[in-house]
Amino acid sequence: MRSDVIRKTLAPALVAALLPCGALAQAAAAPAKLDSGDTAWMLTATMLVLLMTIPGLALFYGGMVRAKNLLSVLMQCFAITALVTVLWVVYGYSVAFDNTGMTAGTTNLHSFVGGLGHAMLAGLEPGSLYNTIPEAVFVMFQMTFAIITPALIVGAIAERMKFSALLVFTALWFTLVYLPIAHMVWGGPGSFLGDLGVLDFAGGTVVHINAGIAGLVGCLVIGKRRGYPSTPMPPHNLGYTLVGASMLWLGWFGFNAGSAVAANGSAGMAMLVTQIATAAAAIGWTAIEWITHRRPSVLGVASGAVAGLVAITPAAGTCGPGAALVLGLVAGIVCFFCATRLKRRFGYDDSLDVFGVHAIAGIIGALLTGPFAAPALGGFGTVTDLGLQLWIQFKGVAFTVVYSAVLSYVIFKGIAVTMGLRVDEEQEQVGLDIALHEERGYNLS
Repeated sequence: MRSDVIRKTLAPALVAALLPCGALAQAAAAPAKLDSGDTAWMLTATMLVLLMTIPGLALFYGGMVRAKNLLSVLMQCFAITALVTVLWVVYGYSVAFDNTGMTAGTTNLHSFVGGLGHAMLAGLEPGSLYNTIPEAVFVMFQMTFAIITPALIVGAIAERMKFSALLVFTALWFTLVYLPIAHMVWGGPGSFLGDLGVLDFAGGTVVHINAGIAGLVGCLVIGKRRGYPSTPMPPHNLGYTLVGASMLWLGWFGFNAGSAVAANGSAGMAMLVTQIATAAAAIGWTAIEWITHRRPSVLGVASGAVAGLVAITPAAGTCGPGAALVLGLVAGIVCFFCATRLKRRFGYDDSLDVFGVHAIAGIIGALLTGPFAAPALGGFGTVTDLGLQLWIQFKGVAFTVVYSAVLSYVIFKGIAVTMGLRVDEEQEQVGLDIALHEERGYNLS
């Protein structure tokens, strides 16, 4: 009788207790399934990120240069898009995301750079999946990140660099700087910066600090534009710049919300905080410019918006709306001073403020990603020790700054002594449109 009672009472309880474990084990073992909603969103996000470079960044930069150099900037952005696409297929995707030989907690060569197991996209088939989306979509999505990063550098060395030298630089920098940093942050368990605990949701270190530091190094190595700073060099078409900035703002939703790699709550929150931070930074830059220069400018509001977009990028997956507001305001105000007074103080010719906006806002965003991920500050991460995570973020920023600066310097100097970096004085005076491409952006007849 007693055995019957045990059998009738304990057995069902034991089965009930074991069922969740069995269900979890079955779920863990179940293969990933294609989700049409996630796929549709990621297809859209990918197109939005590509829109950021062509035509978004191209118009943003093109409007800020002088009329005689408009086509050169458009050409550089367009050519980089094509070149990086080819390199990404040949070896880029593999070097960034091949995690063969990597183990969490173990540091080896594969912690810093991926292998060539996926060169020429080997093994990629229509049915290949990355989580719940086709791997082909993930390949294309990450390709758009790889495209825009070296394209950002164009703004720092605009109006004076040889087109041939730029293409060689792009190929080398993409290979030696972008791919390793992308692998170290996003390569998965065993990646160097990932294992350190560095948080970078959508590319604060990988894209913006990386490109911003390279831009600073580039403008220092190549030298100032002829006549800078005594000769006025105002933007020739701020309409283009504002249209380009608007396309960047729109495309950034793909950049940040797409980094969730799913159509879920994380993507929705990333979209919301991106909008908040961008608006706050635009207001912050405009307000401080209004106070110091007595009038707000179109270039200022556009630059402030980009600063906010950059700053929120690493934090988009973990910070809350309130933190996004603070982050945007801080980025807008600090970047205003860095793009104006800091540049004048040290005299470097960062033509379109790549360092002052992308590197500085990227550093601000990367550092504040740590504390703002804490639930205590309204974040959605798992950070409990704010000081420790801030220190981890600092180490990630410092490593990226040093790595990008050293390798970028070596690449720029190597090109300078072999094929030359810059056009001659006559070509620079005439303008790169005519000198390098034998075309004009505007027909004056």
